Amino acid sequence: MKRALIALTLVAAGCRGAPSDEPPIHLVGDMDWQQKLQPQEASPFFADGRAMRPLVEGTVAQGQLREDDAYWRGRVDEKSFVAKAPIQVDEKVLLRGQDRFNIYCSPCHDKSGGGRGTAVQRGFPPPIDLAGDRVRGMADGEIFDVITNGVRNMPPYRKQIPVQDRWAIVTWVRVLGHSQHASTRDVPPEMQNRIEPEGATP
Repeated sequence: MKRALIALTLVAAGCRGAPSDEPPIHLVGDMDWQQKLQPQEASPFFADGRAMRPLVEGTVAQGQLREDDAYWRGRVDEKSFVAKAPIQVDEKVLLRGQDRFNIYCSPCHDKSGGGRGTAVQRGFPPPIDLAGDRVRGMADGEIFDVITNGVRNMPPYRKQIPVQDRWAIVTWVRVLGHSQHASTRDVPPEMQNRIEPEGATP
């Protein structure tokens, strides 16, 4: 018995690495040979002829309920928007908002929000001034809704920009609006003596 086991081991070891034109032996086929359909491929199995199945109407994927209207839609109810962004605002959020604004919004709005971006300089209709009274009077939720769904010449960005980033952009729009209407009272007291008169040479 012991000799037979040694012989079998030697035979098995001698077969390792030997080239062969034969396909490998599959003791368990798993899913190697199962029928499958590629994306966008037709299928005679279903009545509509599509292999890709639409979502079942009225169902919600796990973790995708999105019942917080304030966060997901910027609304208190169907008729009113949330006044303030429902996120914790800190320096990281503001910097993220600035970064996303410069990528997605500045081509039309320019980096100051004034509406003189490169697209406008090449003939695109000028957008609203984000530091103007109209936007400053809007609720945060309404600005979020405009970014999400678009308005007039502005396209919707809900597919390009995730929800958290849209709120970050809203916070940066508020920074731009405040920056154009700031006063010396907004400067920390310990830095007010460093304010230089307008037109002063640096």
